[in-house]
Amino acid sequence: MDNPIHRRCTLPCLGLHAAAAVLLVLLLSPAAVTPVASHNDHGEHKNYLVIVRSKYEYDKNLHKNVSSWHASLLSSVCDTAKEAMEADPSAMTRLIYSYRSVVNGFAARMTPEEMEKMSKMEWFDRALPEQTFHLLTTRTPQMLGLMGGRRGGGLWNTSNMGEGVIIGILDDGIYAGHPSFDGAGMQPPPPKWKGRCDFNKTVCNNKLIGARSYFESAKWKWKGLRDPVLPISEGQHGTHTCSTAAGAFVPNASVFGNGLGTATGMAPRAHIAFYQVCYQDKGCDRDDILAAVDDAIEDGVDILSLSLGHEDAIDFSDDPVSLSGYTAILNGVFICAAAGNTGPAPATLVNEAPWLLTVGASTTDRRFLVSVKLGDNVELDGESLNDPNTTMGGLLPLVRDMSDGQCLNGNVLKAENVTGKIIICEAGGDVSTAKARMLKSIGAAGMIMVTPEVFGPVIIPRPHAIPTVQVPNAVGQKIKAYLKKTRDATATFVFKGASFNTPKSPMVAPFSSRGPNRRSRGILKPDLIGPGVNILAGVPSIEDVDQLRNAPVPRFDIKSGTSMAAPHLSGIAALIKHAHPNWSPAVIKSALMTTAEPTDNLRKPILDVNGRPATLLALGAGHVNPKRAMDPGLVYNMTAKGYVPYLCGLNYTDEKVNTIIYPEPPVSCANLSRLEQDDLNYPSITVILDQPPFTATANRSVTNVGAASSTYAVEVNVPASVTVEVNPTKLTFKALEEVLNYSVTIKSANGQALTGPVEGEMKWVSGKYVVRSPILVTTGAIPPAPATRKP
Repeated sequence: MDNPIHRRCTLPCLGLHAAAAVLLVLLLSPAAVTPVASHNDHGEHKNYLVIVRSKYEYDKNLHKNVSSWHASLLSSVCDTAKEAMEADPSAMTRLIYSYRSVVNGFAARMTPEEMEKMSKMEWFDRALPEQTFHLLTTRTPQMLGLMGGRRGGGLWNTSNMGEGVIIGILDDGIYAGHPSFDGAGMQPPPPKWKGRCDFNKTVCNNKLIGARSYFESAKWKWKGLRDPVLPISEGQHGTHTCSTAAGAFVPNASVFGNGLGTATGMAPRAHIAFYQVCYQDKGCDRDDILAAVDDAIEDGVDILSLSLGHEDAIDFSDDPVSLSGYTAILNGVFICAAAGNTGPAPATLVNEAPWLLTVGASTTDRRFLVSVKLGDNVELDGESLNDPNTTMGGLLPLVRDMSDGQCLNGNVLKAENVTGKIIICEAGGDVSTAKARMLKSIGAAGMIMVTPEVFGPVIIPRPHAIPTVQVPNAVGQKIKAYLKKTRDATATFVFKGASFNTPKSPMVAPFSSRGPNRRSRGILKPDLIGPGVNILAGVPSIEDVDQLRNAPVPRFDIKSGTSMAAPHLSGIAALIKHAHPNWSPAVIKSALMTTAEPTDNLRKPILDVNGRPATLLALGAGHVNPKRAMDPGLVYNMTAKGYVPYLCGLNYTDEKVNTIIYPEPPVSCANLSRLEQDDLNYPSITVILDQPPFTATANRSVTNVGAASSTYAVEVNVPASVTVEVNPTKLTFKALEEVLNYSVTIKSANGQALTGPVEGEMKWVSGKYVVRSPILVTTGAIPPAPATRKP
């Protein structure tokens, strides 16, 4: 195995053999290397991911490791002038990362002229320009049935809280001293752990076993980015996601008294290995992401959690999450990724590869209730993160910003004399916390913030400098109607604290990105949804509020996003991994999907924020149900190699297929049977009926992991516009791990083209086991409106 330092080194422009030799010297004394130039080229340097056509072969006399080989390839095209390098260190051609597993290639900084020269080399396949990815930014253990009747009961008892499982998390930094990362009572990591923790021994412990930074590519792309000595950041994101996935028990956790209780992650006895790849206000560099996963796999992680993604759908062969995700499952590592936060518009989802578990976000059943009591005694509910013991001292004058409604112009409001009054503000412009600070400075007593209509009934409350109630748009319109018709209108706030078991929960989050899958229309994405709205978890401090309060700095905050949903699923996957250590990533994914719930706590279809049943393009298979996922009955298993015919079926070139499946041996699609998307052994079923005779057949294989001797009968529920025939209609198993096959033929009922997508479901039922697969029948076009759905 290569020493990691091979992959983070500056290589001057030397001859082919000299570059490899210098790399070995660099291991002993980095300062001993002196840049040497060969040509006078002042082209602008940029970062590239270079995909190599040939495969590394050991040569003890020339290339003793893959890093020295990559160094020699780069040095063969290096043209940077010495005077340019001395004037600007960023004007130096350099090897940034040499990848071992996630991709057959390296990351390098070079000029366009050098890139052009490299493109003519026999070993060169292709190069990708630099890309930036972004973070997709207490109650949930009870809601998900992990705790049972008391701490340590329920599913945690079955899974021993994920003990011994290592969750690798890629994010923007971690506050290692947070109590959520206390290692008291934790067992040491398993012997397979080969990673390192760059914090000292008083910070690293049996909970936080690994912590490293990856910035070698980012620092050249974003000038002025400080090299992190340690994987810390001023932001909240990484600490929040880590404590959500595997945080320890922390009593008396709250946000200014809201949500008071014991905070814990989904897998409180799992180990955390943290990899910093994102930097506040900048993003996450592609090449750093690849390097982190390359190391994480060799370090020995069991689960990978990535709450990051690109702003657009990317070809699987160009996407670091897809590339590294394939290598992860090839090595038995389960990988979970956020779906994105650009909903509710269709076709906005990211991280679409079928080997990833792509997670959308849902609400929980907790609300931080506060009522707006109007002068006519009408009470309208909203939410707030102000201290629940706050009192307003009776009815106060109620006014509205009459300039633009958004409370952005302090001079106008000051002239209107808002002192001692409650102000109605519209969302938009500056963030609500900044508006509250401004209103406090001019003497306002409180603020009512009206949420955008697209959010429906969902509120994402924040702590504010003055008493603030955030209300749904429909409630805001009622308050404004009262103000319009009432002279000397008044209002006050009645703080009620946390409320649980909210009806119609969970609901799909308004921001959660929707399908269809733009890169593979025959695979339903997201795979499922999990808690991602108003999640209380550990943070270094409360952003934008601490400076306004004299109270001790809180160590917990509420955050929302598919970034919060993904670590929930990563932690739950760790619980399953502990209980079933031999299950493959595909089996764990199948267990989570086929047991997901399509209904809410009223046993009605889960709703979208528009009040209608959520479509499969928002919901996936449903909402995660950890207890049922632990014992799913039947599973859809696949090896990593099983995706190769599928990639060929997508008409990927051999070069792109081999880029994805590296380090597996190269393949030629011409020598393989191509697999249609609907035949991939996926837990959900999607068929595209876009051509006569408007019929399709999907083939599946299921493995018995339930009762050794069992018979499953099929149940199908679809609208009348399609017909579904399953063959056979019964599956009889005689042993565990037995595999049986079946086919599903779906037709347009009248033999004509469908007018839009159709949704239904298929279940294999045997006693306590219900193995459910959602069915999506689509015309192949992006739906302009919600699909027809049969509840």
